[in-house]
Formats: sequence, structure tokens, C-alpha cells
Amino acid sequence: MSYSKYPVQITILTLFFCLYFSHAQQSWLKEIPNIGSFSSPRIADLNADGIGDIILGAGSVELQASDSAVIAINGKNGDMLWHVSAKDQIFGSAALLDINGDTILDVFIGGRSVEFMAIDGKSGKVLWRFKKPKDQENEWFNFYNPQFIPDQNNDGQQDILVSNGGNVQVEAYDPNRPVGYLAILNSRDGTVIQRAAMPDGKETYMSVSILPDTIQTNKTVIFGTGGETIGGNLYVTSIAEIKSGDLSRSIMLCSSKTNGFVGPAVWVDITRDGIHDIVANAADGRLMAFDGDTYKLIWSVNMPNTEAYSSIAVGNFIDDDIPDFFTSYAQGKWPDLDWSKQFMVDGKNGHVMLQDSLGFYQMSSPVAVDLNNDGHDEVLMPINYQVFDSLNLKYFYNDLAVIEFTKKKVTKLNLNNEGHNVASTPWVGDLDHNGFLDIIYIHGTNVKQTFTFDGLQVNRIDTDIPVAQQPKWGSYMGSNYNGVFD
Repeated sequence: MSYSKYPVQITILTLFFCLYFSHAQQSWLKEIPNIGSFSSPRIADLNADGIGDIILGAGSVELQASDSAVIAINGKNGDMLWHVSAKDQIFGSAALLDINGDTILDVFIGGRSVEFMAIDGKSGKVLWRFKKPKDQENEWFNFYNPQFIPDQNNDGQQDILVSNGGNVQVEAYDPNRPVGYLAILNSRDGTVIQRAAMPDGKETYMSVSILPDTIQTNKTVIFGTGGETIGGNLYVTSIAEIKSGDLSRSIMLCSSKTNGFVGPAVWVDITRDGIHDIVANAADGRLMAFDGDTYKLIWSVNMPNTEAYSSIAVGNFIDDDIPDFFTSYAQGKWPDLDWSKQFMVDGKNGHVMLQDSLGFYQMSSPVAVDLNNDGHDEVLMPINYQVFDSLNLKYFYNDLAVIEFTKKKVTKLNLNNEGHNVASTPWVGDLDHNGFLDIIYIHGTNVKQTFTFDGLQVNRIDTDIPVAQQPKWGSYMGSNYNGVFD
């Protein structure tokens, strides 16, 4: 493998990339006290003003209730549109579907302590909250990012597929953990249509990635088991198998004895046979690609002394038509994770084309967008900085950086926001349909501690960068929020 490492360039990338955060008419920031977020923003026009609004999971200290566990922010000016309570943190990112017929997308989102709900996107009224079946009281835990699947109960409405698992009360290295599930829920009322236990009997923390496909016997669902300290496996299965309640016929793609599979995987065609292949991070520091037809390993990259809890950015970074991959790993061993390591991989052969070490540990993922309309995507990623003052007291601030692969340049945007971004991936796209790029970026505001839920800031950055179409990988799990790159 060839490695290309380069230093951060503090200067402006090129003349075409000019941010007008300080004076653009549509830029704003909104500080919200007493809550934090591990969620990534989702966008929908909730107030029918032609401008996308921001939906975000949030909350207070873990295991404590909050009246602002899901929030909706006006994309035009940063005002709060509505907020919804929950008994614990809502760390998931929303799925969006109009289920009440008012033409406004409704919000489906979950998090800790068996919290999962549907919210009227227009009013913020809770349409339903998940209720545990009485015979399964102690078998439900955290809900992860949901996906919509074809109608499973013949009521004419798409239904929900979501993973559930992860008992926070179990000690870190205790192998006796409750089994995780894939669950199919009725989108109209949240009732359980079916659930299927992990085929290896392990827990799960991984959001499913699913191909849109009307043939429900096709293997279209990627899921994984294990966690930070417990080994696990990566699988692919079908909706029909989940609907049967039995995942024993799932195909195991790979295994790890030391860690599991946490960050959502990606469906993307890198073999150019018209079939989506599978690319996934393993928490043990590997990036792997599998053939979507044979399920055999295509290539694998191992980054020693790292762990991976984030997902992957997909884009056309080099001079061919095969998608490439950029991801960020944490250096160290959980829970002692400190600096980050990033690398870009040629999708054709798995060769590492670039690697660097930018910023303090985080679980947010990069996004990809062609900023200069040259046919090559650039990466936009959050960076956390940890600094010490003259008294050796620790402080955190955060920024956004752009990586231009064709010129091997990294440019800080010099936002220098106080606080830390742990797990919120930015959103990029044309929020107000004016033909120019907007960036939505979330971070905590505590300058002395990470993993705090005592204040967050939502930023809309309005730019003069023209965009011809929505970026293909402009948010967490892609611009369509389902882990599929087309």
C-alpha cells in the first residue's frame, strides 16, 4: 500500500471556496442551554416556508428525562419550532415519512431506555410512543436509526425496521449480555409486527443499512453484533427472514474476536456489475469491502492500534468512476481513546491513498461533496481540539475542515467554536433551494469536558458555493439517510 501524509493547510483552499459565515444574510447560530446531542441533523420543511428545517435528537444527562429530547429548528432563522420530551437521551437520527397525510414529513426517532416515537412534523405532537409488549418487559433496550420497508401488515403504509439492544447496566467486559433484535414496527401506531434475535445471541449497537427493493427475499439488510469490548459479527439478511422471526439463514460476512460492529455499513457498487457491494468498518480498526453477489471479501484495510465507531463517507475522490471511501478512527483502546486517524481508500483495490491524524476523538462521520465542480468530491469533517492553558487546565474547541484530495490540501474553516462535537455528523445541501451550499453543524458548548449534555449550538453556515444537485453523501448514512450510495 502507498501512504501519502500531508500537513494541515491553514490558508483558504482556493478562491472558489469562500465561506461567508460572519456576514451572509442566511447564516445563524442557535445556542440551546441544558441539553446536548449525539444525533445527526435531518432536514425537512416542517412549516411549509420553502426552507428546510432541522430535526435533532437531544436530551439531558443519561438516564434522566428531558423536555427537549427531540427538537425542530427553523432553518430560516434558528428559532425553535417545537420540542418533545423523553425519559432518556434520544441519540438516534430521525427517519422521515408522512403518515398522517398532511404533506409534511413526520419524524421517527429513538434512543436510550426503550424510547422510540413518531412525531407530527408540523405541530410536534407525539403520534405514538413505543410500548413494550407485556410478555417482553425486560427484553427491550436502546433503539438505533430506523429505516422504512414495504408494507408488512397490509394497511397500505410503509413500516419500520429498526435494531434494538445494548444494556447500559452491564459491566464493560461482562460477556453475559441480553441478546439484541431486529424489529419490524407498524408505522401507524408503533406496535410490534415481528422481531428476530441476533443469530449469534449477542447484543447489537448497529443501525441497519437497507437497499430499497420490492423483492423481500433478497438479502438487502446489513446488521452487526458486538460492541466496544465484546466480539461480534457482520451479517446480511432479507426482510422475509426478519419477518419470519428467524435470522439463522443470515450470511455472516466477517467476524471479530475482540470488538463488534457499530458504525452503519454502506451499500455501494464498486465492482461495476450493477449489484451493490458492502463496505463496513469493524470496531477493531478494519475497513472491509464485500462482493454484493458472492459475499466474498474484495479487500481489507487494517489500521493498527485504532478502533472505529463511526461510519464512512463515500465519494469520487480520485480519477476513476469507482466510488472511494474516507473514514475516521480513534487511536487507542476503549475507553482510553484520544487522537483520531483518518484515511482515504481507493474503492477499486483497497489501497490507502492518504492518511492523517486530525483532531481529538469523536464518533461523528465525514460527508462528501464536490465543492469546486471539478467532478471530484471533497470531504467535510468535524475536528475537535484539546488544548492546555498556562495552568495545565484542559480546554476544547471544534472546527470544520475540508480535504481536497486532488491537491492534497486540508483547510480549516477557522470557526473555532467553543466545546466539543462527539457524534453529530454535519449536513450539507441546498437548504433554501437558492442554488448555493448550506452547512448544518451541531456541537456541544462545554469547553472543559466532553460527553456532556449541558448546552449545544446549532449552526447554519450559508455559503456562496454553487451546487447543481443534492450531494450524494451529504449527511450521516448518506443524503437519503439509508446507507445507500447510488
